[in-house]
Amino acid sequence: MRAVVQRVREAQVVVGGETVGRIGRGLLVLLGAGPGDDDEDADYLVGKVLGLRIFPDAEGQMNLDLSQVQGQLLVVSQFTLFGDCRRGRRPSFSAALEPVRAEQLVTRFIERARGAGVEVASGRFGALMDVSLLNEGPVTLLLDSKRAF
Repeated sequence: MRAVVQRVREAQVVVGGETVGRIGRGLLVLLGAGPGDDDEDADYLVGKVLGLRIFPDAEGQMNLDLSQVQGQLLVVSQFTLFGDCRRGRRPSFSAALEPVRAEQLVTRFIERARGAGVEVASGRFGALMDVSLLNEGPVTLLLDSKRAF
């Protein structure tokens, strides 16, 4: 699985003019699943995201994690994280996991985060979504359960 994690002051996702998810300070996670991804990949990324020490402490150093700042999480499914742009100008998305299984893994990620006591909002799987955010820092990280960047 892949995730783009952004530290935000606020973020929201709108579907068809309706706000379906909104958070204050916390993390926006764009989350995608690819071939071979399974429950272990979702669990790994949840642990990694929740444990990231990317919020500033009293001295301004990135030493605090999401729970230490009482932050929230906004999770948005994003199959385009598996887009392949190496050939031509139109991305291929054949490496994205089929939708039924991908939705299960995104749901598992969300449920595990909630189970850890985090307030979680989310987008709507498979919908055309408008995502807005105020990136704090900016801080943006790429995570992949299969490889390091």
